[in-house]
Amino acid sequence: MPLKLRRRLSAPALAALALAALLQGCGSTKPVDETAGWSPNRLYSEAIDERNAGNFERAVTLFERLEGRAAGTPLAQQAQLDKAYTHYKGDEPAKAQAAIDRFMRLHPASPALDYALYLKGLVNFNDNLGLFGSLARQDLSERDQKAAKESFDAFRELVTRFPDSRYAPDARARMTYVVNSLAQYEVHVARYYYSRGAYLAAINRSQAALTDYVDAPALEEALFIMVQSYDALGMTQLRDDTARVMRASYPNSEYLAKGFKRRDGAWWKLW
Repeated sequence: MPLKLRRRLSAPALAALALAALLQGCGSTKPVDETAGWSPNRLYSEAIDERNAGNFERAVTLFERLEGRAAGTPLAQQAQLDKAYTHYKGDEPAKAQAAIDRFMRLHPASPALDYALYLKGLVNFNDNLGLFGSLARQDLSERDQKAAKESFDAFRELVTRFPDSRYAPDARARMTYVVNSLAQYEVHVARYYYSRGAYLAAINRSQAALTDYVDAPALEEALFIMVQSYDALGMTQLRDDTARVMRASYPNSEYLAKGFKRRDGAWWKLW
């Protein structure tokens, strides 16, 4: 500061400037990294312990430090995957998805790519898509449907590229659940339209289920809704044609004899 300017400042002003400079210096002090002397193995172990204890933010921080210190090694790749899994366990699907996508982009030939795909499917998988409890009280939002389809795509890529992966059997089971869930939702909407007398809408929704979801259990009811809707509209030829398809596809169907029924159950009991 020029000498002439300093002479114009009072003593209290100079004291205030000195205090501000002192505080600024203290604020710029870097926090001590208590992990500075830790080995990569200790970092990994501590990160796992933090995650198991539910301290997800702390675990992510440790995995990120491990990734930096073990760069270029398999342990760094493991840290990236564990960070993604930690975000998933911490109910942060967007961050988990971003971490997985980054891993797949950086390591397209990694031996852990099958696990990355499996984890990507899990992040978007929801085992309460509408088959737990009453569908009449629980609808599938557009977001849930989008996530379910993304989950299905990840699992499908896994079983296609790595059919012998240890994760493939569970991925196939979850794919079946997703298909059944989405088909059941379409049929639920079709049934709703039918109950309100919107027979054309019921037919269209049933046809969408039949077109998009092959071999799903809900398709039996979709055909029945179409038979009933065509009958209500007086379209007897289409009614009879659909009924013939239904009898051929489901020779033991109880719908034609007993009418509508409700299917409840957990995802692992659907097949």
